[in-house]
Amino acid sequence: MRNGGDFLKGFLLGGLIGSVIALLYAPKSGKETREEIGQKAEELGHKAKEEYEAALEKSKQTYHAAIDRLKNLEIVAKKKVEEVEDQFQEITEKGKETVVESKTRLKQAIDAGLEAFKEEKAAKKKKA
Repeated sequence: MRNGGDFLKGFLLGGLIGSVIALLYAPKSGKETREEIGQKAEELGHKAKEEYEAALEKSKQTYHAAIDRLKNLEIVAKKKVEEVEDQFQEITEKGKETVVESKTRLKQAIDAGLEAFKEEKAAKKKKA
């Protein structure tokens, strides 16, 4: 926006200087020249105000568009975070279930091993 503002200032200043020079070299009386300079200055002032207001409006529109995009991105980001949290929760629950199942199987295997050991020991005592 800064470059656009500098361009606008230069454009208006150049227009004002050009108008003043053209009026000074025009073959008119001093009073007519002063009146014309006043009119041109007023015209340039109105034009500058219009350009400023147009630039301001465009800046507002750009600002609001950027805010809208940021709000939309925030909504999308929140949804993604919620999805990842849900997936993480699912994976955590599955992991817990797997650990419990593995622990149960391991305990059953150990119990079965102990039982087999006891039976083997008892069978050896009967033979002896």
